[in-house]
Amino acid sequence: MAEPTAALPFAGGYASPTDLMVHVSLHLTRGLTRLAASAPPPAGPGGPAAPRGLAAPAGPAAPGEPPGPAPALVAVAHGSRDPRALRTAQALLERVRAHRPGLDVRLGHVELNEPLLAGTLAGLTGPAVLVPLLLSRGHHVKHDLPAALAAAPHVRGLVADPLGPHPLLAEALHRRLEEAGWDARRPGDAVVLAAAGSRDPDSAADTARTAALLSRRLGGVPVVPAFASAAAPTVPEALAALAARGLRRVAVAACFAAPGRFATQTAAAAPWIAAAPLGVQDAVARLVLHRYDRAAAALGTTPPRRPAAAARN
Repeated sequence: MAEPTAALPFAGGYASPTDLMVHVSLHLTRGLTRLAASAPPPAGPGGPAAPRGLAAPAGPAAPGEPPGPAPALVAVAHGSRDPRALRTAQALLERVRAHRPGLDVRLGHVELNEPLLAGTLAGLTGPAVLVPLLLSRGHHVKHDLPAALAAAPHVRGLVADPLGPHPLLAEALHRRLEEAGWDARRPGDAVVLAAAGSRDPDSAADTARTAALLSRRLGGVPVVPAFASAAAPTVPEALAALAARGLRRVAVAACFAAPGRFATQTAAAAPWIAAAPLGVQDAVARLVLHRYDRAAAALGTTPPRRPAAAARN
């Protein structure tokens, strides 16, 4: 990897604060990739170890009580003015239902689209698990979703972890890169993992871990997290810093659940190939159910299972 040019000196020999940040991101991603490679196999269907903690205004059943009825799976999308986002969320939930017939699967939105989460919760009469169709922790996962549950005291529920970081998420990102033209026989120089961004440091940490998991799937190709808003570096800044290091074949991976403004904006900055958003994929549907199952178990309920013979992809 080429050293930064001396023409634009910055602290430590870097051309700019962004160049320094990308350098740190590259080393952090490599370190996390090595850590992931040496970790024990994750629990569940390609899933992580124990969940980071579930927000819960109402706790699980008391010790000794039998499991209650299977909770509804309420998938919570952010919402978008792009009409493709709603269609994508609806199609993804059809894929989830195909994996788990008999499960009550519903959709709610944080904003911009109907049904809003408050309306979905108002229509429930039993327990529920809220599965964020979001890619990292942030204000919505930590505050808005628990607040929505607290405002629906008739619902005993939990908020599951967001979709990332997780090996199934890295699988889905990898698939989209391959569809865009990524070839393992002649891989690119690097990948910029474009995410929405948040002021919450946990969100940036989750995105960095997702970048490490994707780097591992790509055989160690550097993956640098970058953001569309609220955090640094931005996608154009990360791409410019990589170009200054002599890396030209840089792909942009879209860490977005569905098409929308951020996905369109970050794809337009790609100097080489740009992957489509996650959309409707089998890996994403399985990840939604994995998050649901973990939370349902913590809630003290027994989620319905699809017969083993019918569970093949």
